[in-house]
Amino acid sequence: MTVLTALTLILAEFAMMPPDNEPTARQYEPASVSIAVDGATRNYPYQLLRPVGADGPTPLVVFLHGAGERGNDNQAQLTYLPKQFLKANHLRDRPCHVLAMQCPKREQWAPYQTRVSTPRPPLPAMQAVIAAIKKVIAEEDIDHARVYLTGLSMGGYGSWDLAARHPDWFAAVVPICGGGQVTNAKQLTDVPIWAFHGEDDRVVPESESRRMVEAIRAAGGTPAYTNLPGVDHGSWHFAYGPRGAMEWMFAQRNPDPAALKAATEPSKPN
Repeated sequence: MTVLTALTLILAEFAMMPPDNEPTARQYEPASVSIAVDGATRNYPYQLLRPVGADGPTPLVVFLHGAGERGNDNQAQLTYLPKQFLKANHLRDRPCHVLAMQCPKREQWAPYQTRVSTPRPPLPAMQAVIAAIKKVIAEEDIDHARVYLTGLSMGGYGSWDLAARHPDWFAAVVPICGGGQVTNAKQLTDVPIWAFHGEDDRVVPESESRRMVEAIRAAGGTPAYTNLPGVDHGSWHFAYGPRGAMEWMFAQRNPDPAALKAATEPSKPN
């Protein structure tokens, strides 16, 4: 190896190093949670990102992926928003924990049939999400007032579903190109919500988001809604982009996180 070649390699390596004021991303760490389903134990994998250099409790972002990322590799669910949190600007400006669970194939976070008036128990995959949230909050240094929920497509349905089941857990909810039961509107009136949907979505009709937003407004809530003209199914690119909901989401705080704290504290022996 010539001196010139060696110098070139050293300079190239130095150029790839982050500046001193930029945090170095940790990788997501794999984990799992087990729940009982029909008398048997079922295991659900997830990935957890811990903040770098955090001083004290930090927010938790719960991300629910779409149908295309289902599987058992515990990797595909990192495709969209979770990968953004590995970028230096996110690590610097929004240090947080990120929980990204993977839904198995042939399962979903919540039913797609939204025009149902009777309450329904959570699907197994949603039970696993709830269990994982409790586990992460119990084991990590989480700011109980800053737990955020967002999801896209199938995960948008899941976000509406989970927010209605535990409206007092989340400081903000960002459901993207999904839908939910309008009968849950009353439970969501006090939850800060910003929904997004592409007007030309051919996978999930835009009316799914609009129905939920209108029902919550009719019940006395004030959810924000961004309808994106000319945008098809990929409305998450805007929602998670520079003009989207991220700054707004991280600015929200739960004024009374007592219910979340109680749900995640270890039970005391009698």
